Amino acid sequence: MNRSELVAALADRAEVTRKDADAVLAAFAETVGEIVAKGDEKVTIPGFLTFERTHRAARTARNPQTGDPIQIPAGYSVKVSAGSKLKEAAKGN
Repeated sequence: MNRSELVAALADRAEVTRKDADAVLAAFAETVGEIVAKGDEKVTIPGFLTFERTHRAARTARNPQTGDPIQIPAGYSVKVSAGSKLKEAAKGN
């Protein structure tokens, strides 16, 4: 399912226009992005998803073309965890 299909499904389910559903989806994505970028708290939708910023330590890797070691600096990534209701839905129950 791509974004436009998701927007259409949300609009039908919530009985709102596609424009309104798209605006809500965009606002949700922007809000989650801002909170995760700060890194001081995680976003939890109980039973569905949790978004959290995690720290990755610096490490040594190998250049796949030359085999030479390269240093990868420390950084951040995002951890997304499925909640219990989403896990149950994925099982097909």
